[in-house]
This record gives sequence, C-alpha cells and structure tokens, in this order.
Amino acid sequence: MATLLYVAGARPNFVKIAPLLTALSRRSGLEHVLAHTGQHYDRELSAEILGDLELPRPDHFLGVGSGSHGAQTARALAACEQLLLEVRPDLLVVAGDVNSTLAGALAAAKLGTPIVHLESGLRSFDWTMPEEINRVLTDRLSDVLLTHSPEALDNLAREGVDGSTVFLVGNTMVDSLRRFEPNARERETWRGLGLDRRGYVLVTLHRPSNVDTPAQLAAVVRALVGLAGEAEVVFPVHPRTRARLESTGAWSTLVDGGVRCLDPLGYLDFLSLQLAAGAVVTDSGGIQEEASALGVPCYTLRPNTERPITISHGTNTLIGDDPAALRDVRIPAVEPTPRVIPLWDGHAAERAADVLESFLARSLARGRAA
Repeated sequence: MATLLYVAGARPNFVKIAPLLTALSRRSGLEHVLAHTGQHYDRELSAEILGDLELPRPDHFLGVGSGSHGAQTARALAACEQLLLEVRPDLLVVAGDVNSTLAGALAAAKLGTPIVHLESGLRSFDWTMPEEINRVLTDRLSDVLLTHSPEALDNLAREGVDGSTVFLVGNTMVDSLRRFEPNARERETWRGLGLDRRGYVLVTLHRPSNVDTPAQLAAVVRALVGLAGEAEVVFPVHPRTRARLESTGAWSTLVDGGVRCLDPLGYLDFLSLQLAAGAVVTDSGGIQEEASALGVPCYTLRPNTERPITISHGTNTLIGDDPAALRDVRIPAVEPTPRVIPLWDGHAAERAADVLESFLARSLARGRAA
C-alpha cells in the first residue's frame, strides 16, 4: 500500500487536485491523505469549495492563516514538515504556485520524500511576482513534473530540467470545470442576483500589484466605476482586496459608483457567473484558463501571463497594468465559443494518474530491490 499526501491551501489548488484525487481513488493499492494548510480560510474560499468539488473533508487542517509572504511560508513549512513526519507518505502532491505549494515541496525535499508538482513549467518571467518564485523553486525540487501546455515543456527544458521527469498531461482545472459545468449552469446564480445573461462584466482582482499600492488601487477603482457606466459590473471581492479597499476608503467609492460588490463566492456560484458573463476582467491565472475554456472574452489586468496559451488559443487579452485600459472592455453581441486547447479535454487527471501509478510502481520496486 502506497500513501499519497496532497497538500493544498488555496482555492485554485483544490480545483486542480480534486480530479487527480478522484482518478487515483479508483486505483487499487493507494491510500490518500488530504491536508489543508488554511492559507485561504474564508468560508467561500475554503470550506465551501470542498463541498462544491465533492472532496472529502481534509484529514489534516494546518491552520496557517494569513500574513506576510515570509511569515506565511514559514508557518506552512513548519506545519508541513511535522505532517510529513507523522504521515510518512510515499509521495507528496502539490499544485500551482501559492506559498503552501512551495512550503510543502521544500519540507518534503529536506525529508527525502518524492514530490509531484501538478501544473509545472508555467513562467511569467516576472520575478516581482511571488508566484513566479514559488513555481520555479517548486519545479526545481520536484521529482515528477506534470505540465498542462506545450510551452511549459519548453520552459523546463531551457532551465535544464531532466526531460524524463516531465509529463504533458493537460489541465486538471478544466477537468473540474467540465465535470461541474452542468451543475453551475443549472444554478443560474446570475438570475438570483437580478442580472441579465451576457449583460454584465465579471471582475476578480487580488494580486499585490493591483491592490496593495494605494495609487494603483485608486486607479483600479476609477476604472471600474467608469466601466460600470457602460455595463453592469459584478465584483466578488477577495478578502485581502476588500481589506485594502476598506482601509483606503475606496469601498464606498466603488459601491456608490455603481459597481456590484459581492462577498466571495463558492466554486459553483462563481463558475455559474462566468458561464453567463458577457466578459471577464481578472488578474488571476486560473480564471484566464476557465474563461478560455468557456469561450468568454477575458481581459487580464497584468503586463504578462504565465499562461500564453490562453492568448494564442483562447479568449484572453493582456491589457497591461494601467487600469485605464479597462475602457476597452467590450461585451460581444455573439454567443461565446469554447476554445479547443490541446489536452484541455476533461481527461487530464486520468493521464496524470497513469504517470503517478507508474512512478510509484518503479519506486516501490527499487525499494524492494534495495
């Protein structure tokens, strides 16, 4: 019996891990342990998403909480080390690029536990992004690197990563989307909010580059209020973004300016809003992917993206880091057309499960031989 430990701490991690955990649960001879670091601790960003994704209750909740990047990563590192010593897994699985991802990988590397990185090889080439640091270091520490697009293979090859450890399996986030898309459509969350289908722009912004600097945040608020004069703007507000808005007095400016500010939404409710949106404005990597898979026009408020395939094959448009560019957001008159992106077909988790099953078989055989 081989034991797999899955460490996740933020909403996107669970969306990516859920299909893989489900796929591997159908295989015999495997024990699965799920740990939630608590990096996202808001109900809609944490507990509710587990129910939406039909994930089991985590076996361990590490209670890391918020804080500066250094403090949060340090607490997650210490907690993951203790958990690894307790569970003694044969394999650690981490996903994405948040602080919990790096903390889990670093703790496992120091203890000699093999590491799987789901969503390896993404690069923005922007070292001011904490996520870029996390993803590059996690890839360097990992024994199995599961990529979701061809450019990720090129990135890893340029960095000298052993190609025999890299596997192009596709996008497990799209696996979750396809599995739960019927449920999300049936919810019609937009209707309950009194919105018109294809009549609103859905906004999500949380990156430090957009919300932590008062001048940039003020420019974002002005741009969103201006956009609200052209179309209904719906903004489910991330907890840290709300804290910045309230501390600067900009929250009331948004509300008074006609922006529909909502509390954070669960996975299914947010997906339901994406499905019926006329356009999406975001600085999130995962939403660039989801919008492309759904065919909804996406405007990314960043100067770069680690997901260029959403531009070359999807619906994503980089508008730079000047919020004034939001004046160019348009809701098209035609219905969205989901984009065909290689291996974003809803079966990435099965391909990833095949890779991990083979890796574990080889590892256990080597252990017996030794």
